[in-house]
Amino acid sequence: MNENGKKRREWVKTAAIVFLSVMLVLTFFSQTILNYSLPEVATQYVQSGSITAKIRGTGVIESGDPYEVKVTESRKVSSVAVRVGDTVQKGDVLLYLEDSESEELKQAREELESAQNAYDLALLTESITSSDIYNANKDISYEALRRKITNAQAQVKAAEDAVKPLQDKVDEINKAIADIDAQVAYERSQDSTAESRVPVAKKALENAQEQLKRATADKENKEKAYADAVKRVEDLNSQMNSVSGNDAEQQLKDLQGQLTVAQADRADKETKKNEAVNAYNAAKTAEENAAKALAEAEQNKDNREANQVINNLNSQKAAYELQKYSVEKELAAAKAQVDEKKQELTEQVSNIGNIAGLEAKLNDIEKARKKVDELTEKAVDATVKADISGTVTAINVTAGNTTSAAAPVAVLQPEGKGYTLSFSVTNEQAKRLSVGDRADLINAWRYDDVEATLASIKPDRENPGQKKMLTFNITGEVVAGQTLNLSVGQKSANFDLIVPNSAIREDGNGKFILIVESRPSPLGNRYIATRVDVEVLASDDTQSAISGALYGYEYVITTATKPVEAGKQVRLADN
Repeated sequence: MNENGKKRREWVKTAAIVFLSVMLVLTFFSQTILNYSLPEVATQYVQSGSITAKIRGTGVIESGDPYEVKVTESRKVSSVAVRVGDTVQKGDVLLYLEDSESEELKQAREELESAQNAYDLALLTESITSSDIYNANKDISYEALRRKITNAQAQVKAAEDAVKPLQDKVDEINKAIADIDAQVAYERSQDSTAESRVPVAKKALENAQEQLKRATADKENKEKAYADAVKRVEDLNSQMNSVSGNDAEQQLKDLQGQLTVAQADRADKETKKNEAVNAYNAAKTAEENAAKALAEAEQNKDNREANQVINNLNSQKAAYELQKYSVEKELAAAKAQVDEKKQELTEQVSNIGNIAGLEAKLNDIEKARKKVDELTEKAVDATVKADISGTVTAINVTAGNTTSAAAPVAVLQPEGKGYTLSFSVTNEQAKRLSVGDRADLINAWRYDDVEATLASIKPDRENPGQKKMLTFNITGEVVAGQTLNLSVGQKSANFDLIVPNSAIREDGNGKFILIVESRPSPLGNRYIATRVDVEVLASDDTQSAISGALYGYEYVITTATKPVEAGKQVRLADN
């Protein structure tokens, strides 16, 4: 019994000794154990010194004064003659356009036709009152005036009818000339044999024969028209010789007026007849040359040279050109005749005072005709040329696309004009810069002789209250669209409070640093992370100048092994 009690007391004594030993160890080493669970931080003194502030940004190079090349018509692009980066001179071809009528030309033709119809309708439907006639010509009868207007309207119609066949003839001759040009181009581009030229010569002969046929018919029509005009003059002379009655004087006046018109018409018809004869002779010569060329091609299949064919084709072309000149002259005369007859008609209507609005309609016709003529000239062999010398920075169309008047087809960097680059910075950063500051290129070794100078500091359009847009002038070997990284900064300045960049932290309340404060305890000093709100005044690659509630000798936390929060205990890296 006593032995059992003794053993129980020994066990209690041992347990008490173990417990007291553990408590003693925990008491003396608790600080050390706690330290191992805390984040370890590296610190550095807040100190004074100098900083050269640098502001970095990235931007895309743009043309300082871009020149946009536009096409005012909707035209299909045949081919593009330049590429981005090419240097062009004023007048160099940028694009080739297909030979076709643009939508603008078609619309202009419709406008001309509408203006002409409106004018013709006004002439035919104009209201003529008795008072108008009396006030205009007191000594001329109503019927006489009506006859004058009717005759003038008929002459306008006849003159207009004469224009279309002439225009058709010009178009036919142009087609024949185009065929010859195509044949010449073919001969020059192909190393063909004389035998392969025979069908070409046959086609040329067929064209020449068809043209001769038309010229013959036109000559006969003009000769007949001239004969009719001669007979008209003779008939009027006969009528004047047989005038009698109470109104003989008035009849003579009317007939004399008609005779004057008929004589002028006869002279005009004679001119046209002579021109038609010349055109016939030219067509005859072209047909004979084509026949000769075919004969030579058939007889000399083994030894004829391509140059001989080209020479004959050029001879045919020259004959067509001569004929075209004659017909175009006749066409111009016919158009002038239309204008002249319309002017006479307008004057006749003007004599009775009812031409309100006709002058405006004539002006509409003239404007529409000028527009058609301008667009027609551009419809064939059209190109887009550079208006200035410079570098091509953008091509906005490709072959097969259709141009738009609203968008430029190309953009040129004018010769001698510089480039610009822009990026946005905060208002605080912008305060440290001045226009004229030189910027450095990051990775400058990649560029040759490139310089950047701050040209302007303006509010950023996307955030005008908080940011500024920096624009730099760029010179050197650069192209539009290239990306550059720049750094620009003010001169060195002294500051009282400087910390490493790694010490600057930021959250929703702004920028701050964490400093280490020492607090005594029974087991030794404890180190607490304390937040201090700051404003960054300047920065370089490693340090930042700050302002805040600091004295200048605090330890600031730069790095930590674990996330650190304000108010939490930490351990120093060297403790």
